[in-house]
Amino acid sequence: MGVIAVANAPLHVLAVDDSNLDRKLIERLLKTFSYHVTAVDSGSKALEFLGLQDVEKLPSFAANTCQPEVEVNLIITDYCMPGMTGFELLRKIKESTSLKDIPVVIMSSENEPARINRCLEEGAEEFFLKPVRLSDVDKLKPYFSKNKRKTNNNEEECVSNDKSRVKYDDVEAWSEEERQMFSEDKSC
Repeated sequence: MGVIAVANAPLHVLAVDDSNLDRKLIERLLKTFSYHVTAVDSGSKALEFLGLQDVEKLPSFAANTCQPEVEVNLIITDYCMPGMTGFELLRKIKESTSLKDIPVVIMSSENEPARINRCLEEGAEEFFLKPVRLSDVDKLKPYFSKNKRKTNNNEEECVSNDKSRVKYDDVEAWSEEERQMFSEDKSC
């Protein structure tokens, strides 16, 4: 079972979200940029699609040598899902020697600085706040040109030039309305 690669094939994005509405939205936004999209509703289905099904039952060397049937150029996943969170999915992907170079983007409706920083530190390329916008999807383009952007020290670099996003450590500067909007008790 090898990876199917076709010259001039559209770039392939695996979208993972347990919410049907959010899955349809991200799929539609990605297709606006002519990306081929496979959408699944759970982290375990994403692992299955990537060839890592039953990864807990396999010896670590076997899990690291699995190859997906179809090349995936980027994974975008919801953070909070039943069963396996997007963070857990991110960790499994980054632990796999065959998949670790696939860029992963996490999205969530909750603006929690600790969660965001943890995902970025664990290897997520970006963290988008829901609802995902067309301008967010436009920021994915650099991740398709190279699997990883590297600094001179060979470390990952994650840069976002979107000035419309608030810095996560500037919560004190938010207006009362912004604080209320993000302090409401929301389920994932």
